[in-house]
Parts: sequence; structure tokens; C-alpha cells
Amino acid sequence: MLNFLEAHSLSILLFTPALAALAVMLLPARRIKLLRWFALAASLLPLGLSVYLWLRFDPALDPRLAFQFEEWLPWFPAIGSSYHLGLDGLSLPMVALTCLLTPLAILASFKIETHLRGYLALFLLLETGILGVFMALDLLLFFVFWEIGLVPMYFLINQWGGANRNYASLKFIIFTMGGSLGLLLAIQLIGLNAGSFDMLNLFRNFGSLDLSVFGLTSAAVKTIAFWAFVIAFAVKVPVWPFHTWLPDAHTEAPTAGSMILAGVLLKLGAYGFLRLVLPLFPQESARFAPALAALAAAAIIFGALAAAGQKDLKKLVAYSSVNHMGFVMLGVAAVASAVGGDAAAVQSSRIAASGAVLQMVNHGLSSAGMFFLVGVLYDRAHTRQLDEFGGLYALLPAYGTVFIFVSMASLGLPGLNGFISELLVVVGAWPLLSAYVAAAMIGLIFTGTYILKGIRQVLHGPLNLRWRGVLTEMSAREWAVILPLMALMLLLGIWPSWLLDLINRAVMFWF
Repeated sequence: MLNFLEAHSLSILLFTPALAALAVMLLPARRIKLLRWFALAASLLPLGLSVYLWLRFDPALDPRLAFQFEEWLPWFPAIGSSYHLGLDGLSLPMVALTCLLTPLAILASFKIETHLRGYLALFLLLETGILGVFMALDLLLFFVFWEIGLVPMYFLINQWGGANRNYASLKFIIFTMGGSLGLLLAIQLIGLNAGSFDMLNLFRNFGSLDLSVFGLTSAAVKTIAFWAFVIAFAVKVPVWPFHTWLPDAHTEAPTAGSMILAGVLLKLGAYGFLRLVLPLFPQESARFAPALAALAAAAIIFGALAAAGQKDLKKLVAYSSVNHMGFVMLGVAAVASAVGGDAAAVQSSRIAASGAVLQMVNHGLSSAGMFFLVGVLYDRAHTRQLDEFGGLYALLPAYGTVFIFVSMASLGLPGLNGFISELLVVVGAWPLLSAYVAAAMIGLIFTGTYILKGIRQVLHGPLNLRWRGVLTEMSAREWAVILPLMALMLLLGIWPSWLLDLINRAVMFWF
């Protein structure tokens, strides 16, 4: 039994949430407390297993030779597709982040009572979809889990969202499914021509693969496939101008849905760039690196400007995700621009790549925290309009302190987690993409603007007397949600090397 658990630890981690979702649906619908606590307990099992895998992970092993905890079974041998899972220093932090945020999101959902069984089952199924993307080492398997992750989020927005949930959920599914169509066609084209969908085989042999078809040269087909991958992943990040679904989805989603959407679902797109686009298409990435850098700079600038112009606190936080994920894309562009460069360029690109991966983790923590705090306030005030608040620090000093702390982490205050990751991206990208980095720095000015605007209009200024006796401090359950996030924000701010060492080793091997 122990040998089985050791050999199939990733499968157990992957399918435990899905099995828990099935179990939730079999429980009595009227047993509200039982449903909540069962789902929470079930979501803690993957968290514990991810910690176990983290402790057993050896960062010194070269992932180009073999991923760790690998599992391989034939799936569709006729077309060269297999059930192939594995972890390396890029995927392990994302798996751990997913396993952390899921129980916190379920704990944040304890006020949900309508159709609770379906709500909790969808969250657990969503976790399986996200984990599958981060673990998959087969292109077709990657796509299956990519699609699985879309469906639960659509229903979470559509059934438990705000007043415009139908519009927001439809927009979400149309954008993401539209991008996925090109991704599927490109994956089929690559896998069927190569005779294998295995990522490790493709990484080794893709450069010599002849993809010529329909009278097009292999180079032309690879360029088309490159852009199919880029558009699909850019929609999910999301990169400007593919971002317009995000504010609506965030605004209408329930609080826990926004936590998962910003915390890990957006990271699937960035992970796709790092896992697939850069290793499979190095020449195409280098050729179009300026375009990727321009999109990244635009996301940083326009995301910050849009956030600064919002009157709805949740929309402000939603647009901030476009701004912060722009730094991840800037790191991706830096790696792309260094392909074929000298040793100094490669070293700079590794710094930028490490910063991009760390930024994915940091943004996952701070964005989940911000959306949760917005939800805490909305549960009490039933409004998110900034001009209806003011002076709340006098009423809610504990909440106000937490709000400022998480806002400063999002801003990138030195000593908190957001600073070091964005700094690494900028330092690494500057020698390679100086003009684009300089343009992106304009966005930092407006980042400070929208963060300080949110703090000022919610917590400072004249007290709006309508909230006296209405608003209350956070409950013990709400403290249990936010404290782990704050602890990690502080830990990564003052001692980032415990995670950076893992990421750096993976980046040294891959890029």
C-alpha cells in the first residue's frame, strides 16, 4: 500500500478533490454544516500532500532528463498520447499555491447557503482542473485539464454571481473557449505530425520536426502554431487587449470565486507561456519578443490607469490584476528576447524568468487577499462603491490595518512579497528590453495612485456616519482566511530565498 501511494502520489493529489466533489453531491442537501466542514476537510488533504511532495522534492535534479514524481500510463497509444504527470521547480509552487487557496476559498464561502452542494462540488472539481494543467506532461492531457478548469468557474459565476452574472459568465466562457479553439488545433497539428504528444519528447525534438502541411512551409506552420498558443494563453493571463472579460468576471463572481480566479486561474496562461511557448518555439519567441514586450508594457500601464479610474472597489482590484500580471509577461518577453544571445543576455533572462515565476506566486497571494477583504466589506455594507465609504479606520481599526498591509504587498512595498518579484523582472529585463521596461515604469506611478486611492476612500477622510453601528470587525473565521496569506506575504518579503532557490534552479535548467 505504501509503495502504491509513493508511486501514484500525483494522481492521488490530482483526483482527491474530484472524488471529494462526488462525495459532497451524495451528502444530504439540508445538512449545511456537514457539507461545509466535509468540503473544507477534503480540501485540506491535497494541501497536506502538496507539503509532503515539497519536502521530498530535490531541486538539484535536472528536469530536462526527468521530472520528479513522474507517472506514465498509455492513454491513446494510437496517436501517441499518454497519461503523463510530473513536477519541477516551475510547477511545484503553482501546485502548492492552488492547494493553499482552495481551502481558504471554501472557508471564505461559509455564508453561502443556496445550492451549497453544487457550489462546493464545483470548487473541488475546479481544483482538479487547475492541478491537472500544472502537472500534465502530455499536450493533449494538458488541454483536457485546461478545459475542465473553465466549466466550474463558468457555473460559479453564472449561478452564485451578482446582478450581471449571466453577461459576465457568458463573456468569460466565450473569450476563454475562443482562445482554446486555436490551442486545440495547434496541439493536434503538432502531436499528430510528431507522432507524440509527450512534452519531454517534443522539447527535445521539436526543432527538427517538419510540420509542413497544405503547401505551407514548416516555419510558417510553426509561426501559426506559436500565435495560436500565444493568443490562448494571453486571453487567460489576461494580456491587454484580451483582458476585457476579466473585470466583469471578477465583479460578478462570488468572493471565493474571485480569490481562485485571480489567485491561480490567471496563472494558467502565464504557466503556458513558460512551460510550452518558450521551450517549443524559441526562434518564434525571439522574433516576436518585441511584440510580447509591448503587450506586457501596455498591460502594466493600461491596467493601472483603468484601476485608478474605478469607483467600484472590486473592479479596482480586478484591473490591478491586469497591471501586475503584465510584469509576468515582461519576464516572458525578456526570456524570449535572449534566445541565441550571449552569456550576459541569458543570465539576465534567467533573472527575469525567476522574477516572473515568483510574481505569479506573489500575485496569487495578494490578489486573493484583496478580493477576500473586498468581500468582507461587501458582506456587511452591501456596496462596493468607493464614494459611499470614508473614515472606516475609526470604526474598523483591525480590518483597516489588514487592508493597508495587503494593499502595500500588492503595491510592492519593500519588505513585503510584491517588491522582490517585480524588482527581479525589471532588473532582468532592463538590459534586454530597455525601452519597454522604461515605458512599463510609467505604470508603477499609476499603481501607487490606485492603491492609495482605494486606501484613502475606504479608510480615511470624513467618517460616513451611516456605517456607525452597522459595520463590525472580522470574525474568527475571516481571520483564519487572511492570516495565512499575510504570513506568506511577509515571509516572502523578508526571506524570499526559500522559494527563489527552488525557482532559480528550475530556470537555470530550462532557460
